[in-house]
Amino acid sequence: MRALPRLVLAVMMASAIGGLSGPASGSSVASVGPEAETPSLFDDDAGGNANGDDPAVWVHPSDSRRSVVIATAKQGGLYVYDLDGRQVQHLAAPAAPGPDDEPGRFNNVDVTYGFGGRDLAIVSDRGRDTLRVYAVSGGRLTDVTDPAAPFVFNTTQEQVDDAETAYGLAAWKDATGTYALVSRRHRTSVALVRLLARPGGTIGYQRVRTLDLPASFTLPDGTSWTPCLEPGEQPQVEGMVVDQDKDVLYAAQEDVGIWRVRADLTGTPVLIDRVREYGVPGSYDPATDECTPGADPGYGGRHLAADAEGLTLYYREDGKGYLLASSQGDSTFAVYRREGSNAHLGQFRVGEDDGIDGVEHSDGSTVLNVPLGDFDEGLFVAHDGANAPADGDRENTNFKLTGWGDIAGELDLDVDTDGWDPRG
Repeated sequence: MRALPRLVLAVMMASAIGGLSGPASGSSVASVGPEAETPSLFDDDAGGNANGDDPAVWVHPSDSRRSVVIATAKQGGLYVYDLDGRQVQHLAAPAAPGPDDEPGRFNNVDVTYGFGGRDLAIVSDRGRDTLRVYAVSGGRLTDVTDPAAPFVFNTTQEQVDDAETAYGLAAWKDATGTYALVSRRHRTSVALVRLLARPGGTIGYQRVRTLDLPASFTLPDGTSWTPCLEPGEQPQVEGMVVDQDKDVLYAAQEDVGIWRVRADLTGTPVLIDRVREYGVPGSYDPATDECTPGADPGYGGRHLAADAEGLTLYYREDGKGYLLASSQGDSTFAVYRREGSNAHLGQFRVGEDDGIDGVEHSDGSTVLNVPLGDFDEGLFVAHDGANAPADGDRENTNFKLTGWGDIAGELDLDVDTDGWDPRG
């Protein structure tokens, strides 16, 4: 199916945002402490150019204590941790196909269960514009990617090297098959990609359709606004999650806000919240590689400071639950209702506690309602973009593990360990 024209989407979006509202000003932000963290990842030659980004959790079928956290580290590949944060496996990203080509760069990861009898971790390889697929058994990962897997968005290696490649990713499974929703770096595109069983037990994929979100927006005063980015770039999507019961995709367009749309990309996207910077004009300065903002016209939201990043869902019974979003600009997480019009419920941050530093500038996160080892009320895992203590000027990232019960207690949210089975 052909993607809806951007102009049509922009008009629909402009009519939709009129009903958006925020909490009273001065709302407090709750703070919860992490219970465990993973080792430092360093984005330099000595650290294997490992830069943490996005986590997922694989749930063991019979012993929750043996569940693992699977996390991307860009050029550093894929890391697997136990529930105490200890590394149990590392898988390298693919090498560059040629001396002048981009190497593998793992950006986002998600887990799906029961594809041909196997559990899978699906990874977006931003460097190679492909998906990598790993079979998960006993908490160990094995690469089962079809060697002939095609590019997701491009047709030639030269185009791939321009870096408009596979970026964000969310898994989705329904009666018709198993899919990945994949966004494109520096573009507004989101693609629906179907996984396919190949000879020899490998797994390939085929792109089904693509939807383009708006790149510019009509403001309530009738003027047009485009987020200020580097020349030639469009406001991209990275954080995504699919409501597996409702077949709904939530997609975070980093400089715009959070969209809700049918997971098969055939519906009309609705913008459910905007970043605070929405509508603020800006001028790009090539000398500083930064945008200078103009006067704020007051059309932005109240809960998200750009970038809007990682999205994840906490499931409860009867279609209820919570959508969590990383507000990267102020290092908090926004909580919305899963049901209805996704009303905003509160904010929290993961702060320093018991010798573990807090989470800053988080890219990806994931939450599960089910008991996992000592996390008997569920688990929230978040990328920390500024891990401490610092080691000179080395870029230091990792992942923090926090009990859902602590978050629920601070925000008066529910704990529902029986409301949803991720393997169901």
